[in-house]
Amino acid sequence: MNKFTPEDYINYRLQRARETLDEIKILIDNKLWNTAINRMYYACFYAVGALLVKHGIETSSHSGSRQKFGQLFIHTGLISKDLGKHYSELFEKRQKGDYNDFFDFDEETVMRLYPTSMDLVKEINKMVKG
Repeated sequence: MNKFTPEDYINYRLQRARETLDEIKILIDNKLWNTAINRMYYACFYAVGALLVKHGIETSSHSGSRQKFGQLFIHTGLISKDLGKHYSELFEKRQKGDYNDFFDFDEETVMRLYPTSMDLVKEINKMVKG
């Protein structure tokens, strides 16, 4: 029997999102660009997961979460299209950085994406807690 409530999962995922954003600063300071992209994606993924749980939506994959997030929050205008595009871009870049050989991101890409990743987590946090 599961002893955790949906609220427990929501709080846990939002906390993980915030912690992961903090990790990114360390990765940037150490010029670990691919790992920084990975962590940006995961920070946003955790936040999106919290939002989906808040609305009673279960998914079993990263693609499923991305699809439901787009369908229920981007296409309906609850979250801006720009933030939706950002999440999709992070998803694609994370795939490329994690699974393609001889592929490296650069400082410019990471520094462009980091503020928007923080914005997406902040926006979702407001929606979930508001």
